[in-house]
Amino acid sequence: MKSDSLRQFYIEQLRDLYNAESQIVKALPKMVEKATHPALKDAFQLHVEQTQQHIDRLQRIFTMLGERPSGEKCKGMEGLLDEAQDTMKKHDNSDVLDAAMIAMAQRVEHYEMAGYGCVRTYANTLGLSDQAQILQETLTEEGETDHKLTAIAEDVVNADALRAG
Repeated sequence: MKSDSLRQFYIEQLRDLYNAESQIVKALPKMVEKATHPALKDAFQLHVEQTQQHIDRLQRIFTMLGERPSGEKCKGMEGLLDEAQDTMKKHDNSDVLDAAMIAMAQRVEHYEMAGYGCVRTYANTLGLSDQAQILQETLTEEGETDHKLTAIAEDVVNADALRAG
């Protein structure tokens, strides 16, 4: 019984992540468009492609489970993306915009890493090691994106924002 309950929670969390990724893939093109630093623009564009791969991986897991991905709305991601939109509007014509977008993107990455870390652990607990490996791929990519954003911020964006201000 407990395993069934954990399995249901696992599926709910996968659906939440699926919805979160779907929201992100819609929001990222605007960030690509607004980014002014070429490295940041490239990082956001790459993440659009990776996010689609993340959605594809989740769909593969749902197929393995015999489940559908729909049914959960990720309110946490909705809130993070709403906050990102507000921040982008506030700094739209500012040299701080790229730094602000990096901060918002990293909040999203950390939220995703927490979610993927949990579902990967549930998959292992449920004996679904093949799914855990798939989830680890995405978790690794999310971490790499976070580190890339930190490097872009530290190498150019934050210094440019400071000089401009």
